[in-house]
Amino acid sequence: MRWPFPRRSGPPAAALARLDAAERVLAWAETAAGDAVVATPAGLWLPGHDRLSWHLINHVVWTGTTLAVTAADEVEPGVLDNRPPVSVRLTEPQNLPETVQQRFYSSRTHTTRHPIPGGGSVIVVARRVAGVDGLRWYAVYDDPGQRHDPAAQSAVARLLAEAAQP
Repeated sequence: MRWPFPRRSGPPAAALARLDAAERVLAWAETAAGDAVVATPAGLWLPGHDRLSWHLINHVVWTGTTLAVTAADEVEPGVLDNRPPVSVRLTEPQNLPETVQQRFYSSRTHTTRHPIPGGGSVIVVARRVAGVDGLRWYAVYDDPGQRHDPAAQSAVARLLAEAAQP
């Protein structure tokens, strides 16, 4: 008897070659450009980018055809600055969008917004980091330029210290 559901082959060899030796594929999808997007327990591999660790992804949007991801860089201890969003159109998404959403949301445990001196605000978020026990606390400024304001820096340092207290 023939299996009624077609077996899906694995990601292209070029996509697998980018993974670390111990990484395993959770989900993958082909892009409209013929590349692959691969989700692993350690992060998300987008075409033309190094692995984006789940705890450094700040925003994910799935439109039904396009996956948009905003990752961040830790620009100073505990402070994240968003990179420009990266969008990829997927031809056969399979379970990749659901896997990305699940991993993204499970890496975040607590998020609050706080006003800071000089106007504006900062988001304080607790994240689970793959392979690390406990939580890491981060701040994301609404206006990255405020990172250089001593009053804002002091307020954010206090917020992060208070958030990290058990």
